[in-house]
Amino acid sequence: MARRRNLAASMGGWSARNRKTAVLAWLLFVVLSVVIGSMAGSKELSEGDMTPGEAGRAEKIIEKAEVEDPASEMLLVTSTAGKRADDPAVKAAVADILGRLQASGKVENIRSPYDPKVEGAISEDGTAALAQFDIIGKPDDAVDQLDPIMDAIAAGKAAHPEVKVAQLGDATSEKWFSDTIGKDFKTAEWTAVPLALGILLIAFGAIVAALLPVVLALTAFIAAGIGLLALATRIIPTSEVTMSVMLLIGLAVGVDYCLFYIRREREERAKGRDPERALEIAAATSGRSVLISGITVMVAMAGMLLTGLDQFQSMALGTILVVFTAMLGSVTVLPALLSMLGDKVDAGKIPGLGRMRRPSPDGGKFWGAILGTVLKRPLAWTLVAGGLLIALTIPAFDMKKSLLPLDKELPKNEPIVQTYKEINAKFPGGPSPQVVVVKAPDINAADFKAAVQAFRDAAIAKGIATDQIEERTYPGHTDLMSISVPFTPGDDVKKLKQLRSDVIPGTLEKVKGVDAPVTGDVAGTEDFNAQLDKTTPIAFGFVLLFAFLLMLVSFRSLNIAITAIVLNLLSVGAAYGVLTLVFQHGYGDFLVGTDAPGAITSWLPLFLFVVLFGLSMDYHVFVVSRIREAYDKGMSTNDAVAHGVRSTAGVVTSAAVIMVAVFAVFGTLSMQQMKQMGVGLAVAVLLDATIIRAILLPAVMGLLGDRNWYLPKWLGWLPQMDHGSGDDDDEPKAAAPREPVLAGRHAAPYHAGHDTGDDIGWGTDVSGSGRLPKPPVG
Repeated sequence: MARRRNLAASMGGWSARNRKTAVLAWLLFVVLSVVIGSMAGSKELSEGDMTPGEAGRAEKIIEKAEVEDPASEMLLVTSTAGKRADDPAVKAAVADILGRLQASGKVENIRSPYDPKVEGAISEDGTAALAQFDIIGKPDDAVDQLDPIMDAIAAGKAAHPEVKVAQLGDATSEKWFSDTIGKDFKTAEWTAVPLALGILLIAFGAIVAALLPVVLALTAFIAAGIGLLALATRIIPTSEVTMSVMLLIGLAVGVDYCLFYIRREREERAKGRDPERALEIAAATSGRSVLISGITVMVAMAGMLLTGLDQFQSMALGTILVVFTAMLGSVTVLPALLSMLGDKVDAGKIPGLGRMRRPSPDGGKFWGAILGTVLKRPLAWTLVAGGLLIALTIPAFDMKKSLLPLDKELPKNEPIVQTYKEINAKFPGGPSPQVVVVKAPDINAADFKAAVQAFRDAAIAKGIATDQIEERTYPGHTDLMSISVPFTPGDDVKKLKQLRSDVIPGTLEKVKGVDAPVTGDVAGTEDFNAQLDKTTPIAFGFVLLFAFLLMLVSFRSLNIAITAIVLNLLSVGAAYGVLTLVFQHGYGDFLVGTDAPGAITSWLPLFLFVVLFGLSMDYHVFVVSRIREAYDKGMSTNDAVAHGVRSTAGVVTSAAVIMVAVFAVFGTLSMQQMKQMGVGLAVAVLLDATIIRAILLPAVMGLLGDRNWYLPKWLGWLPQMDHGSGDDDDEPKAAAPREPVLAGRHAAPYHAGHDTGDDIGWGTDVSGSGRLPKPPVG
């Protein structure tokens, strides 16, 4: 029979034979992606796009009317000598500061706390005054106007040391986030890349081999992915978070895929194979694992498309594109570059490391000792490792999810957080009131004005709102109004429900043609969480189903597919449990430089599930493919498990260390949600690469024995896939071919000359001479 290659082997073989063409084609692809993407420009999500439900409807009414509320700022003024806010000295200081602001020419609509028309601007205890003003111009340009405003306030404070002035508002908050988060991500980028490079230097012991994965990941995988994303934003707009996630995932999978490929090629060269044959084997084995893993990661990420939340859809699109480019580059341009470099891939050997890190086909004595112990008592180790992961998962059942407020999201010692707390304490609901966006036939009509007054009276009488309710109209729009509603202290969610289900229908919406949706922090959080609760089970089900089907087709085994799903669920569950213990209950929170906020960011569990499920499959596919490769060459299941885990232990450890290091960097950032994301990903990958891949996977497979390869008769039509290197003289060899046994029945041997009709294109036997034992069927 003519020799047939799997898809990865065919792609890798073509690239190696046509290496100049492959490299030039890849460079052209990257350049075109970046250039066309930059020309097209990214379309970003609007506030209405990012907000679901009723709150999103309110934001879109404002956007459709093309009106913008100006950037608003607040000044909290208190006496340094403990005087009351109505003390003449305090009043004089406030008047002078507001006068300086007016003179700056950058503010408008100044509301003095002592103006009789301004209600509730003096705190209940009489010790604080709240002055407010708007910044002229468009809200997007407000940060650029801050310098003269800050100078005027600073001059006023210097002239009146008897008062303390704290500022908080739209522009100051945006400036803080822009400065701090931008600095954080630059630090992360400049830390993550050297970390990955340093670990690769230790793993390979050679500069060229270590540089290759990082350079490809950064210049090709991530650059091309971002370029393609810019084009894709014509369909789904993007956000700044998407770019950060693309960097995180792109660097992780890009380096991992290259690492798998290069280590296998170097291992084969260490066995004495010629460069062409070593590349062929790497393409047929590691290349195929990269294809399966990449498709699995993309399928997992696609689960976020089902949430109905534009932020998740944007992140899904970005990560799918960057994983696609990483996968494509690993099976095309990487073989071409390795073919060009030949033995020069080991150039720049670091004294001592080159000998120490020489690829070992059996994983060395350390892994041999661990696996020998595990496979001798697989049931005991299954119970121990599985029990530990289940114990870590238990706290997750008490997980509380929330979009964290400013004082929980940011470090408590930040001035902006201190001001936020002070304003909330003195003026409950002041910094973040809810906003009723009213679309009406005519806001000047008598019946509508009466409805607005009835709304105010009802909201205050029912204890929902403070008396600081403010109305805003928009020039040129007689059909639009917004009403700012600061909640009284207490259960904000309960007040929101009362507002939506009772007060608004009973007042504003009694006027024919009026639509009055509520937006704001509380409303947006509730609507976001409601949408997540509704769609998360769908996303979970989608990811689990397609991952199961992909593993079933790839390994032609029901039990392998089930094992993959269960082990990955344990990994995700344990990560959830650790997150709950650290960030909700505060155990060990000081280790990540934070104070537990008492809840997990509401979007994080779903995000972690799809990302971790995809990334965990990297290791699972790589390890199980090597096990199946050995089994298909005649080894017993236990021997194949030992060989597969030992031979992949070094590369999996190196890949995991890189991922953990990159993710841990994100755990050092200022924002709580970034800390939680980094810690969750790092913990899950660490558990996955140690407890699961080194102990639980071999223990479970050892326990199942030949039942690992069980396939029901009614699934016998699934294509037979080759997991080997395509050469029957490859190691390992069994003493003699054997027939696998299941439940006392023998399966007929499968001969390589038999055509299975592999219509997927991933291939069957590539040797034309060896025997591939057919999995047992029931």
